[in-house]
Amino acid sequence: MSNSKRTVQRFIDEAINAGDAQATEELCTTELASRLRAWIEPFRNAFPDVHMRTIELIAEEDRVAGRFKCSATHTGAWRGRPPTGKRFEDVDEVYFFTLRDGRIADAWGLEDDLDRLRQLGLPAEP
Repeated sequence: MSNSKRTVQRFIDEAINAGDAQATEELCTTELASRLRAWIEPFRNAFPDVHMRTIELIAEEDRVAGRFKCSATHTGAWRGRPPTGKRFEDVDEVYFFTLRDGRIADAWGLEDDLDRLRQLGLPAEP
């Protein structure tokens, strides 16, 4: 496994799945770490048992593309909606990461939020 893929996998395992904020600081640039914390912390508060399973990581130079399946239970407020207590399973997610000096400097992705909302029994957002 390349160093870039290893860094991304550590980010998924430690920052997302384990909720280790220090891992975000260690594995990401300072600029990106603050943006990611603003996304990760509220999501983990709403879905504390979140687990992203890596399906595939592809690396080329300083770029990594990843395909993931995300599962979690909705036990906290999310996007202004009260917890449903329901679980979503295997929601498709694809992310692209750019690394600089061995740290994640940019991340961009697509998540199947319609499937997530459907599984949670929530209406699609306007």
